[in-house]
This record gives sequence, C-alpha cells and structure tokens, in this order.
Amino acid sequence: MDEIEALSSIYGEDWCVVDEDEKIYCIKINDCLDQPKWTLCLQVILPPGYPTAEPPIYQLNAPWLRGQDYMELANSLEEIYVQNLGESILYLWVEKIRDVLIEKAQSSDPEPDIKKTSEEVDEDDGADFLLDYQPIQEDPIKMLNYITSESQEGDEERPSIHHGDPITDRRSTFQAHLAPVVTPRQVKRVLEKLYENKKIASATHNIYAYRIYCEDKQTFLQDCEDDGETAAGGRLLHLMQILNVHNVLVVVSRWYGGILLGPDRFKHINNCARNVLVEYNYVPSVEESSKQAGKSKKIRKDNKKRTEH
Repeated sequence: MDEIEALSSIYGEDWCVVDEDEKIYCIKINDCLDQPKWTLCLQVILPPGYPTAEPPIYQLNAPWLRGQDYMELANSLEEIYVQNLGESILYLWVEKIRDVLIEKAQSSDPEPDIKKTSEEVDEDDGADFLLDYQPIQEDPIKMLNYITSESQEGDEERPSIHHGDPITDRRSTFQAHLAPVVTPRQVKRVLEKLYENKKIASATHNIYAYRIYCEDKQTFLQDCEDDGETAAGGRLLHLMQILNVHNVLVVVSRWYGGILLGPDRFKHINNCARNVLVEYNYVPSVEESSKQAGKSKKIRKDNKKRTEH
C-alpha cells in the first residue's frame, strides 16, 4: 500500500485505480515531449504474494507495440523482476518503459503501420485485449532459424507431441498441440514435425507461443506467432504468462469454416490451449484451483481469528 500511495503521488492523473479490491492499476506513460509521439499504457494486477513471492501480472497497451519492440520490452520487465526479487518494482518498470519511449522519440523511426492479416476483421480486436502482438516473420519456421543457426550443438531429441480435443463452432475447428521444450531448436523441430502432417499444414492458421525458462540467466526465452490471425499469438502468450507455465510450446490450429466468428475465435483458441495445458499437468484444473483457493482462504481466516484473539 505504501508503494501504491507513492506511485499515485508521483504520477498524479496518469495513475489510475481500476479495481482497488482486486488491486488492478493502470498508468499512462509517454516520452515526456510537449506533444507525446510515443505513449503506452501499463496495466498491472498485484497478486496476494507480491512483492515477496509473486510478480505482478501485467498487460501492455500500445498500437505500435509489436514484434521485436514487444519482446524486448517484455524481457526487460522480467529481467528487472528477477534482479529485484522480493522488492517493489512498479516504479522501476514505469521508468524503464519511459526510457524506451524517450529513446524512440529521439530516434528518426516513424511509427509502424499496423495491418490486419486475418480473414476476420473486428473493430474491437484491440479494445478487448491490451497485449497486441504482431509476428516478425511470415513463415513460422523462418522465425526460429536465426535463433538456432549459430548453435553448433548436434541434433537434439525431438520432444513428444500431444494433441488436445478439437472445438468446433459454426464449421470452424480449433485444436491445440503441446510439446515440452527447453531450447529454441526443439521448438523448431516440433513445428517442422507438426507441419509434416498434411491436415495441420493445411490449417488456415497455426498460432503458437512458447516459454522457456533459462536457469543460468533466471529469465524467460519466449515468443509467439499469429500466422495470419492478428493478435492471436500475443493473446496465447499472455495466457501462458498468466498461467506461469514453463518449458512448453503450444500450437493451436484453426480450420476456417467460412462463417465469421468475431471475438469468439480468440476465446476458442485460448480455451483449446488451456485445456491441453491442464490435461498434461502444466496447470491445475478449475476444480483443483478452487480447492487450493478455498484452503488459502480458510488459512487466512484462521490466522485473522488468532490475531484478533
């Protein structure tokens, strides 16, 4: 609470309380120019274990924040968290973002054009989701080539691939595929193996995201791919960040059935992904989560009673 009070005083009107009970806050950050060119909105949820045991859950909202820009900024925020474990970090996050915006304002780079590539175009695609991601490469396999090309290691064993149950809605079908991965080379090999399947290769979109925990650097190597379904990869990666899953690749194939689904398509993509993560024990099921939450609530109540007595 001391941190929140300090941030509210420092940033004034740019600091916004979205939900005080749930500890959801939002801050508008700009490049400090009289007429800001680069702006970004950082929304954070402070979990019960913050700052001693849990990091903030965050979303980044900026129409220009895509591709390399997004990944570099997200990795910087995670590095700040790792370097300051157990400490309040929101001020450090805000000022790091501000430094990035100032650097962009001082550069001659124009704001990038944002184009949609999905066959479905929604007016509210960016409105209902704050973390909007655009792939760097058109070919999902090419995206990983530059990461693995410098590696002199021999071929690593290809991880086993698991397939989730499909979801069908208005003739469109969605199916998730999952593989445990610990290196970018393994990600590449899994993708290559999946695309050998003619049915998967013929999917309208093969959206994927992966998160690999680097023990030596205590940080994450992560990326995602829309494969033409604008913002879907970013949404999938964000789901995996919220669930805090490690060392896993999730691919969601979509076969378009000719009927526009609107925002429902993102719901099906994330539901497929979550279902397969639950099935293979990367996250607890809803029932297990409810039991754990109930136990935690009971412990807090018991501790409160003892304190009052």
